[in-house]
Amino acid sequence: MKRTKICLLSVLFLVFLTSCLTAETKDSPSENQAVYSQTKLDSNKSDSIQHILTKLVNDGKAPGMIAAIISGEGVIAIASAGERKAGSSIVFTNNDVVHLGSCTKAMTSTMIATLVAEGKLSWDTKLIEAIPELKNKIHTDYHNITVWQLLTHRAGIPKNARDEGAFELKEIRKRRLAILEDNFQSPATYKMDQFHYSNFGYMVAACMAEQITGLSWEVLMKQRLFDPLGMSSAGFGNPNKNKSIDQPWGHNKYAWKWWPSEAYYDEAINPAGRVYCTIADWGKFISLWLTKENTILEHKYLDKLIEPVSGHFYAAGWGVTDYDWAKGITFNHNGSNEIWYATVIVAPKLDRAFVVATNSCDFGSTPNDCLEIMNKMIKMELDLDNE
Repeated sequence: MKRTKICLLSVLFLVFLTSCLTAETKDSPSENQAVYSQTKLDSNKSDSIQHILTKLVNDGKAPGMIAAIISGEGVIAIASAGERKAGSSIVFTNNDVVHLGSCTKAMTSTMIATLVAEGKLSWDTKLIEAIPELKNKIHTDYHNITVWQLLTHRAGIPKNARDEGAFELKEIRKRRLAILEDNFQSPATYKMDQFHYSNFGYMVAACMAEQITGLSWEVLMKQRLFDPLGMSSAGFGNPNKNKSIDQPWGHNKYAWKWWPSEAYYDEAINPAGRVYCTIADWGKFISLWLTKENTILEHKYLDKLIEPVSGHFYAAGWGVTDYDWAKGITFNHNGSNEIWYATVIVAPKLDRAFVVATNSCDFGSTPNDCLEIMNKMIKMELDLDNE
């Protein structure tokens, strides 16, 4: 076999893409494969992924990990290793949900694209057009911010709102609007049309969608994305209820040990990075770019979302890079709320996507560990020898 030296994913883990900001039984093959019956799993590749993950978990790199190869038809190889919660002995299964962090941004952008397709918004809709009552309440620097600038991090606003946890007694739409108004009293922090990664920007874009439709971002996501795609596992924030171990817990590292945590970000910034779902359901979303037909959007809108702004690699919820091994563009993102880490790369010309997630985060090692897994899966799928 020809030995090929490749440099796969050197830019996938840029820091600003990582920042965004759920019974104690043994797992079994039948349980692990239950939701994948519609797609024939490649057992050899799944076993290889299992070996990779198990070694990393046994080496203390994470309490639990999951990784998969996806095509337009669904998951074709998947494996998981480790525990849902450190010290619990409850295994992390293929059917467990994972917290997506900033990988949520691509979903928010897609939901907004459905509003654009229906003429309820346009990419050039200005903040003051979508929410005219703000005209005399916020600084004029923000009046002309557009939907597209917000989704591509070019609206001249900070990375995070300074008071994400404020106004907690307000209904969620009114709460987000109050945070927006409070943060837009002073002049813009950054120049408009210059890239500055902003979780806050995605909350502002969600506010525009909420005011136009009269529905919360959460309802819009369910009605326009999750339900049509059959993403029944999708939800927001902490997937565990009442401190159970029905789903994985997040973890952070302290004194060389993984500690379970429920330190999730506030729900006001759900649009920037608080979706969770199973890998199978994540694959249903990703497959929008891997199949010719879908029930959500015409491809011209999906293509817009992976169209980088001139002079930069970032589009709307996706970083876009051209790789020889992918025979064209790839689009990718990472996400972390500091106790989870997830990453995805999509290679549409190959009809493949690769995902890795762990219920833990140590920024000193986790991104590199996930990069190692990702590269090995890509080489495995391309049938390339390591050199």
